[in-house]
Amino acid sequence: MDHADPVYLRQPPVPGEERFLSLALVNTRFDLSHGAVDLLDDTEAAHLWLVRHELLTDRTALNGRQHGRLLSLREAVRTLLRARTEGAGPPPADALDTLNSALAGAPSTPRLAWSATGPHRADTPDTGNPVAAALSQLADDATDLLVGTEAERLTECAAQNCARWFLRSHGARRWCTTRCGNRVRAARSYAARKQQ
Repeated sequence: MDHADPVYLRQPPVPGEERFLSLALVNTRFDLSHGAVDLLDDTEAAHLWLVRHELLTDRTALNGRQHGRLLSLREAVRTLLRARTEGAGPPPADALDTLNSALAGAPSTPRLAWSATGPHRADTPDTGNPVAAALSQLADDATDLLVGTEAERLTECAAQNCARWFLRSHGARRWCTTRCGNRVRAARSYAARKQQ
């Protein structure tokens, strides 16, 4: 990204976003020192995010209803991540319904592909409706994350006012980035000095 981008677009990615776009989707809503930031706050911003993540082409329009579905999917995935990590039973039915509707919106055709590393699955989503295909890919990615072995490493950042999710690289990791960890340590140090 170039330096003309707002600072919130230059937030460092958190561990796991490079493998799971659904984590990147959930992390489009977060807090900075000046307040809450939503990278999908309007159709233009949501379109830009989908294009930057190669889920849509620049020429594919995003309307208000589709934007609403993207926001609903983001909140459903967030709810499902929380339910998965808390292990307190089934999540709310509306979160499951939202994810399953997105999955069904653009079914994919299973394919076998072969590369230099060998055979692998390369499903091709139905491209009749590119936005539905993008939402379906995000829902499929979230499903893979939730049912896969990586789900055991899922965690929400422990820093106050940070709502980002990530995959822990080790069991003791509690913060999505070093920036959040440094903020927590600085606040703890300040509180300790203040008590003296």
